[in-house]
Amino acid sequence: MSPFKTAFKTLLPLLERGALTADRAFNGYVQPRRARGKLLLQPYVGWGTPGRVELRGRVLLPRTVAPARRTDPRLRNAQNVLRRLFSREVGGVTVSGVLNGQRAAAVSDSDGYFTLEFTPPSPLPGGWHQVPLQLDGREVQASARVQVVADARFGVISDLDDTVIQSDVTSVPRMLSTVLTGNARTRLPFPGVGALYRALTRDGEARNPIFYVSSSPWNFFDLLWQFLDYRRIPLGPLFLRNWGMDLLGGHGGYKHGVIEQIFQRFPDLKFVLVGDSGEKDPEIYAEVVHRHPGRVLAVYIRDVTEAHRDEGVLKLREEVRKAGVDLVLAADSLNAASHAMAMGLITPGEYRSVLTSVARSYET
Repeated sequence: MSPFKTAFKTLLPLLERGALTADRAFNGYVQPRRARGKLLLQPYVGWGTPGRVELRGRVLLPRTVAPARRTDPRLRNAQNVLRRLFSREVGGVTVSGVLNGQRAAAVSDSDGYFTLEFTPPSPLPGGWHQVPLQLDGREVQASARVQVVADARFGVISDLDDTVIQSDVTSVPRMLSTVLTGNARTRLPFPGVGALYRALTRDGEARNPIFYVSSSPWNFFDLLWQFLDYRRIPLGPLFLRNWGMDLLGGHGGYKHGVIEQIFQRFPDLKFVLVGDSGEKDPEIYAEVVHRHPGRVLAVYIRDVTEAHRDEGVLKLREEVRKAGVDLVLAADSLNAASHAMAMGLITPGEYRSVLTSVARSYET
């Protein structure tokens, strides 16, 4: 390890403590003043089982972000991105919600986050539910969506950047240009990804759940949700990261933690894991396979890197195969769909839908 890295590793705890102390002092001064103003309630997507549901959200000062349009100029998109990034959170505010007649309440923390937990007296049916939310003592309301998983055949855990949405994370200049100047209507999905995910989440009349785990900040939640909805990519709970010092903690540890939480919440459910070769998805998913024997049906990795990175992924493929799981390094969604059809995860008709979608995208 270089002297610079050693010094940085030594100083990091001190930097974190210093930032935390400064943050507490700042919040102690500004939060009571913010709480007296007009507030915005931003719910995320709840998730859980028929007997236990968790719903997260955030209390913020209002921001002006116009609905996205395909014709929006890049400058306007960049302004909206900055408004999202520099959000003004509000702590110490009580938020309450009602699900199936049960009320839950929580107080927002210094970053504005709150978490409501519901344990309904009678099991909830699987599918989507609505939870009305309110800030206590104020006329601020919102409605949140909650996904309850019951009787699914399997689940899907997917990355977002460079797995679903084209972000160019392997090139910092291209990534910044893409992220800072695009919006939910102009950002592009990979060819066939919508058709593939629709096939994986359909199971006759039932629905297999999908969970999106990304290192993007929570500030981008509305942009990502609108992107998925606009591109007809199946919706599901998003697990994003807090925009702050915890981003220094690294991509791998965060993603491991979320996947472990999902696996523990649904102990009888098997999963398909989908990611890309741009960061550490292959290594993370390989470790998940080894930690949870028999729980992973397949691993699909979108190939977005050069040959030298592919060599490392292919070595991981051999390790994962010894555990009885196929890791497919896929150039496009069609390769993953072919494997999924062979495994019986999707039907031949759904495979043809992916084929048609990929072919159509290359024609335009």
